[in-house]
Amino acid sequence: MKKLILVCALLAFTIGHSQIVEPVKWSTSVKKISDKEYELIATANIDANWHLYSQNVPENGPIATTFSFKGSPNYLKKGNTKEEVGHTINDPIFDMKIKFFESKASFKQRIRLKEKALFKVNAIVEFMVCDDSRCLPPTEVDLIFEIK
Repeated sequence: MKKLILVCALLAFTIGHSQIVEPVKWSTSVKKISDKEYELIATANIDANWHLYSQNVPENGPIATTFSFKGSPNYLKKGNTKEEVGHTINDPIFDMKIKFFESKASFKQRIRLKEKALFKVNAIVEFMVCDDSRCLPPTEVDLIFEIK
């Protein structure tokens, strides 16, 4: 029921305000760990007064940040995407303890190469951001990591 109310409120807000707000800008980088292992780094630069939610949020809370990596014959994922420490507070919008990030957040995913070649890893990040009075609808952004 809370999610239905949240979706209706977000929809009403979106229709009522035609200005496009994009408080999170994503960038990617790749760090070589060894000849066969690389770390894919997705960095979120977050505008002032906004916060990006963790990958792990309580039930009936906001939409968690989620990474989906497109399968490829060139690599294997090693484990899950890791995130920084962040802040855990009693969120005034959802009235629960939630972990989130302010200003900047980095998420790291390790991969193991199946063969030595130049290729790109394609991924999608879905996330939700809020300030102290409103939340924006969940957003999906394409990410590209270049393995050199």
